[in-house]
Amino acid sequence: MSTEEFAWPQQERVAVSLVVNMEEGSERSVLRGDSGMEAVDELGMFVKGPIRNHANESNYLFGIKVGGPRILRLLAEHDCASTWTVCGQALENAPNLARAITAQGHEACSHGYRWQFQYKMDEAQELAFIRQAVQAIEQTTGQRPLGWLSRYLPSDNTRRLLAEEGFFYHMDDFSGELPFWDAPAGLPIVIVPYQLDTNDMKMWSDPAYTAQDWLDYCAASFDCLYDEAASGMLSIGMHLRIMGRPGRAKALGKLLQHITSRKDVWVARRIDIARHFAARMPYAA
Repeated sequence: MSTEEFAWPQQERVAVSLVVNMEEGSERSVLRGDSGMEAVDELGMFVKGPIRNHANESNYLFGIKVGGPRILRLLAEHDCASTWTVCGQALENAPNLARAITAQGHEACSHGYRWQFQYKMDEAQELAFIRQAVQAIEQTTGQRPLGWLSRYLPSDNTRRLLAEEGFFYHMDDFSGELPFWDAPAGLPIVIVPYQLDTNDMKMWSDPAYTAQDWLDYCAASFDCLYDEAASGMLSIGMHLRIMGRPGRAKALGKLLQHITSRKDVWVARRIDIARHFAARMPYAA
């Protein structure tokens, strides 16, 4: 797709998609009936067996109590629209954040009901999982989610089921920097690619990767796309329990300042990006 074929609404040079992942309160825990603890832990502590990891649970709770409100404040200060990929159960456990997401005009996109893998589910289980997520998100935010992001690994059925259930776009793709169409079983759905290299999760998976490293890399990624002026899209992924920590939040504020200081930049919710693409480039079978 060339710039002659596609452009952002006001001929902006680049679109920026800020994605806030809200998984806290839906991660694995014996307390929630799971067989073991959540493996994703900043300390890297994981023990197989039916025991609770109280330390990691408190790490996730920090995201709800402190990290979420801090990120919301930064987004408001810089007047940035964002997409919150939310687990339905996480919202049920934090109704104050559910209300704040809606009040600030951010999009609630589905990240499943629980933060769990879908590839292990059969088709009936996955369909029930999708519907449960939709119901929980709509009840807590007043928004019917129109986008979907899986926990890492979607199943062979995921995209078709989403199209059948009326989802407008799907995020489980890392193949490019512009939206495109897919049509599982002949049902069109917009694919809005995501990016992992700019995701703050790297600061948990690699302790040597600092907030400054993340800031420098994200700013360089933005500058490259801005200089190319080829209607590219940059995704910035963050988590309440990670980016909400003070030193990392400071880096986020600097990045938002860097992005919003430039002209001809569209900081947009993913649903708006998907709708603009669909209007500009209608699906053709």
